[in-house]
Amino acid sequence: MARVIRITDLSDPGLDAYVRLTERELRCVLEPEKGIFIAESAKVIERALAAGLEPVSFLMGERWLEQLGPLLEGVGGDVPVYVAPMALMEELTGFTVTRGALAAFRRPPLMDAGAFLSGCVERAGERPVRVCVLEGIVDHTNVGAIFRSAAALNVDGILVSPTCCDPLYRRAVRVSMGTVFQVPWTRLGAEARAWPREGLDVLHAAGFACAAMALTDDSHSLDDPVLGAIGRLALFMGTEGTGLTARTVSGCDLAIRIPMAHGVDSLNVAAASAVAFWQLCPHVANDYHYQPGLFS
Repeated sequence: MARVIRITDLSDPGLDAYVRLTERELRCVLEPEKGIFIAESAKVIERALAAGLEPVSFLMGERWLEQLGPLLEGVGGDVPVYVAPMALMEELTGFTVTRGALAAFRRPPLMDAGAFLSGCVERAGERPVRVCVLEGIVDHTNVGAIFRSAAALNVDGILVSPTCCDPLYRRAVRVSMGTVFQVPWTRLGAEARAWPREGLDVLHAAGFACAAMALTDDSHSLDDPVLGAIGRLALFMGTEGTGLTARTVSGCDLAIRIPMAHGVDSLNVAAASAVAFWQLCPHVANDYHYQPGLFS
């Protein structure tokens, strides 16, 4: 079991990840293989561990130690578990939304985009393959919500552009409820200046048709049967407000629009993603039975 360390103040260097390092410092931009991210709430921590991610440390209020015990049983003894009085925990900024427990995890290495797409195709087998490309989305709440919809609605993978915000940013992880650990994802394109050409080339080389979620004169309605017949489809979604860039729309093979009433011409990107995923992704069997985890 992990090593329990009781603390009475927040000065311990082992707590730097929780109280002193910025998100940029946590990512270790210059050495990403050494980067970490923070998971908040027991449910999110449970999903991170279930996904096989490597914990660096835990921080929790005293009353959470017993409840998290079953999870900690499988953690190596060299991993510290910092336990503090609840009054001390409340000094942490934003602690009211952490639901009592936090954990620092190693960032997993990201796959090459070509190999990533090959894996999506292999896992899908004979059914259609659906991936989503996020271009320049800057709101971590939207990224987290998109991942949660992607997990629920059977998206095979997500690729993020060079200018899209980090799916492992603390708020994105929290809003996703840990589904960022369940939906495979990677970066598409190394540099913003080569976007979208570089990303489109990788997708086309893997046999994907690229579809822009955009209003154009020749865009297909989301319920157009021709879309369901596409075997490998990459759905591009753009940044808040302006949507996809003109270069991306023109570089895609087709455009898709969501039919709307009352003169509404767009939805929030997270809402639009859920609508598109439901329509375009292969539905899972309707045999859901509630199977609570430790902290559902």
